[in-house]
Amino acid sequence: MNIPDELLYTKTHEWVKKINPKEVIVGITDHAQQQLKDIVFVELPSIGKELRAGVACAVVESVKAAYDIFAPLSGKVIKVNQKIQEKPELVNKDPYEEGWFLHIEISNPSEFNNLLNPSQYRAISESEQ
Repeated sequence: MNIPDELLYTKTHEWVKKINPKEVIVGITDHAQQQLKDIVFVELPSIGKELRAGVACAVVESVKAAYDIFAPLSGKVIKVNQKIQEKPELVNKDPYEEGWFLHIEISNPSEFNNLLNPSQYRAISESEQ
């Protein structure tokens, strides 16, 4: 299981990469894509949509199930990954690079305190196997 040390995580298997103090990139973890298996569809929010931390903001469908993606932080969607809508399998092949979901301009930096560091996330994901 790949859990990059430079990222932060959620209990619901999203990852967060800080680009600058106001912008993050969000995707789903390697563990999540392994559980889902073959991803066949991704529905992303529209640019400009206001997100609330912990509220569903996207949907991933696989041959196995549909899965809500939850906003790890509150803020506004400023960019989405069109590539994964055209080629959803990128999420399976490369969840941390080409398979990213969206960029958020965060509105409440204190919410970073609710995210998990890599070792905390590793403990959660290992307990689910």
